[in-house]
Amino acid sequence: MPDLRVTIGSCTLPNPVMAAAGTFGYGLEFARAVRLERLGALVTKTLTREPREGNPPPRLVETPGGMLNAVGLQNIGLERFLREKLPSLRAARVPVIVSILGESAEDVTEMAQHLDRADGVEAIELNLSCPNLQHRSELKPTQPATRNSELRTQLMVAHDADATGSMVRSARAQTRKPLIAKLSPDVTDLAPIAQAAERAGADALTIGNTFRGMSIDPSTRRSRLGAMTGGLSGPAIRPLAVYRVWYTAQTVRIPVIGLGGIVRAADALEFILAGASAVAVGTANFADPAAPLRVFQGLERYLARHHVASLQELRGAVNRP
Repeated sequence: MPDLRVTIGSCTLPNPVMAAAGTFGYGLEFARAVRLERLGALVTKTLTREPREGNPPPRLVETPGGMLNAVGLQNIGLERFLREKLPSLRAARVPVIVSILGESAEDVTEMAQHLDRADGVEAIELNLSCPNLQHRSELKPTQPATRNSELRTQLMVAHDADATGSMVRSARAQTRKPLIAKLSPDVTDLAPIAQAAERAGADALTIGNTFRGMSIDPSTRRSRLGAMTGGLSGPAIRPLAVYRVWYTAQTVRIPVIGLGGIVRAADALEFILAGASAVAVGTANFADPAAPLRVFQGLERYLARHHVASLQELRGAVNRP
């Protein structure tokens, strides 16, 4: 059989296909429908230090070729996860990557300390690509004052190289476990941000997350999301995501995990040929929780059919026209 193993820092995953954070719950919800132990890894819903209720509904909107989500990181908090969820995940024999988001360096430090001591946590994914309260700026309107004259935008940590490096260093100082920095694709140039994460001690990068978007109902003239804006995911963003993986993989030496609109094995192969060492399946899980396993099985068949002994032979092997 072809060798599909992937090395991320000090850990080796059995195959390169993960269930992406935020689309597979805490994993246990799908244990009756999916053989969790066959996943390359399970990335948990992003956890914060304290429980979080998330955004007001509606939270999901279907779009052509994808969906907008504005869940707002609803989660039970790190302490309850370690106490209530992790023991069962250990029993499931699936590599567990815990996704965390801190609203400050102190948050990240404390969470990384707890996870470093937790048995059954294979790696930590540092979610730097959601709005962060410590990086907020106000945009002043150029037009005359209107009902919406107070326009605000929240900048993500992953929009700034220095902020990204600072957060990664805070986590790196507290753990010897593999550390993955999840970056936003929604920036002008990913290279300096990716390089800052690498210099700060990240073992791998996840490229990327959703693209900010809106959907407005003309009949009500209101946003279809309770939080006004949301993140666009699904097949619609795949070409954008593949490009960013290809571009970023040429600028760093550490592994890149690609995601964005993967539904079939052929989609995953695009990312691997572009330079990704592993992939994560996200939005497809909403329609079919077994999507990551179908992608993995399709990769196995492709490698066997084309007599490719190891997945590494395909990484970054895209041919120019």
